[in-house]
Amino acid sequence: MIEVNSAKPRFSGVLLHPTSLPGKRTCGGFGQEARDWLELLAKSGISVWQVLPLSPPDSTGSPYSSPSSFAFNPWLLDVNDLAQQGFIAMDVCNELSSSKQDINSSMDFDLANLHSRKLGQALRKEWPIQNSSSHKEFLDWCADQFWLEDHVMFMELRIQNNQLPWWEWPEDLALHNKKELNNFKVNFKEALLEHSLLQWHLDRQWSSIRSLANDLGILIFGDLPFYVSRDSADVWSNRSLFSILANGEMYMQSGVPPDYFSETGQLWGTPVYRWQSNKRSHFRWWRRRLSRQWNQFDLLRLDHFRALDSFWAVPGNDKTAQDGSWIPSPGLKLLKLLKKDYGQKLPLIAEDLGVITPRVEKLRNYFGLPGMKILQFAFDGNQENPYLPENIRDYRSIVYTGTHDNETTTGWWAEVGPEIKSRLRKQSNQENDSPAWQLIELGLQTQACLFIAPMQDILGLGNEARFNTPGTVKRSNWSWRLEAFNDSVLAGVEKYGQLSKSYGRSFAEVSTLIG
Repeated sequence: MIEVNSAKPRFSGVLLHPTSLPGKRTCGGFGQEARDWLELLAKSGISVWQVLPLSPPDSTGSPYSSPSSFAFNPWLLDVNDLAQQGFIAMDVCNELSSSKQDINSSMDFDLANLHSRKLGQALRKEWPIQNSSSHKEFLDWCADQFWLEDHVMFMELRIQNNQLPWWEWPEDLALHNKKELNNFKVNFKEALLEHSLLQWHLDRQWSSIRSLANDLGILIFGDLPFYVSRDSADVWSNRSLFSILANGEMYMQSGVPPDYFSETGQLWGTPVYRWQSNKRSHFRWWRRRLSRQWNQFDLLRLDHFRALDSFWAVPGNDKTAQDGSWIPSPGLKLLKLLKKDYGQKLPLIAEDLGVITPRVEKLRNYFGLPGMKILQFAFDGNQENPYLPENIRDYRSIVYTGTHDNETTTGWWAEVGPEIKSRLRKQSNQENDSPAWQLIELGLQTQACLFIAPMQDILGLGNEARFNTPGTVKRSNWSWRLEAFNDSVLAGVEKYGQLSKSYGRSFAEVSTLIG
């Protein structure tokens, strides 16, 4: 029996990326489907909506390898709202709101990019006839976005250079030469306006979603990758902050060392930070990055938190992560500055999975940051396993059945051996035959402040609905989405809300998670 401290409020949430929302376009977005989703969560008594990074994805659809740490993904912009507000013509809306694609096929990322290009062109075409108040709002917003100019130039330069990485552009542009970039701004003024309008409207629409969530009493929980893509506006325009040479070559790259699961470690291929340069600027880029995130979310998961204590640095030309070394990070100083900027308890969640040292735990606990627990990792037979429900004694924990990188629980169940199945059955002692719901109920019973279930587990889906398989570039990665808010979805979310309430997880007082 799991003992729970009922004096402290506990909550539940759902992990569902906005691209997975239903709709008539190539993916879900910031329109009516997001509003309907929030209403469903509120009606069911579920307090938290967790999403993945909302930044533009890479060519494989991954939001964790983005060309910009500050921009929104243009795929998420809702065309119906734009048409109703008079920002685009209705015929453009009808063209881009194509018939529903086969939910069993992979999302067409190329088509999503094409639609975004067409939408930017339509917004620019209609811009001269917009009223003066819209023009003023747009100009004021642009003036406040320090990152915007580099972002829009970077995105257009990629188009002009056939999507080549920035180190393969003409030299003056690759080197961020101010004179050449000023010429570029003049020559491609209209195209740059398209990118800026897309970002402004995305910002407006997401602000509206956040406002509705706040009115409904729901927190939005975001996600921030630790490292940024080598081929990004961030690295291109801030080269001194990263382990990268003028020609784009990395002299140090990120990863993790060999372990039980990988003889050669994991090589991520992103530049590590030049922490001395970041320190000299008083971590200005990092602080701006977090400030931008906190304008978008109530809670934020910091991926690979352990790198704030020390990080695994691998020589830039290596093909495996074997010959790296641990290098200390100034995470304590950075987090102190972030806390000063924020003004109260940091609304951060530490992704602390894997092998975590006492120093990392000390850093996490110093700032009172919750860590993560994954129930799929719990049933190896070790009674001291920190992921076993009865061993999750720290209220400052976020418990999951699995994350976006794990198999769905139904898919996991199909792959594990009889010993693990036997342990889960014995542990759960539930009448429910679904392994996904058995894990959900175990998670809801823990004394962790927050339990999160991926939507795929609420629906009991198998690995055909897995969102991402790390270390692969499958076309199915990042492409799963709901077909509709059908009876199965409505019933599943309602059941989850009822169970949350029965296990003492409240819909009220959710602000205590960030207070």
